[in-house]
Amino acid sequence: MYVDDIILASDDIDFLCDTKQMLTAHFDKKDLGNASFVLGIEIHRDKTREILGLSQKGYIERVLDRFNMKSYKPCTTPIQKGEKLSKSQCPKDDDKTAKMEKVHFASAVGSLMYAQVYTRPDIAFVVNVLGRYLSNPGLPHW
Repeated sequence: MYVDDIILASDDIDFLCDTKQMLTAHFDKKDLGNASFVLGIEIHRDKTREILGLSQKGYIERVLDRFNMKSYKPCTTPIQKGEKLSKSQCPKDDDKTAKMEKVHFASAVGSLMYAQVYTRPDIAFVVNVLGRYLSNPGLPHW
């Protein structure tokens, strides 16, 4: 059997060393040291403050580029509590409707879901709201 990668993490150094020794006793393995990037997720450590952080900044920048949103500005609250999305916010003329049809809305929402699951739980609510519009972004589905 061949396993490509495994990441071990623990706040107990002795346990971590014992686990590595047990694995070495049963398998041929190579220790590559501390992980800094896994599955598109950057891993940041601050040992003095005992902090481990995860970031998908590079992934999110690629998503923004893919959907031509590099010039958009971030906001602190993507959707206000109690804010309602309605049909009145949909494109009103054929040109705007045709332009909206070219937007890969489901792919954009799926990309946000990936970020939400791994490092951005703060966007879970708005991603859920957007997910209601996957079949037709112009019409509410609630």
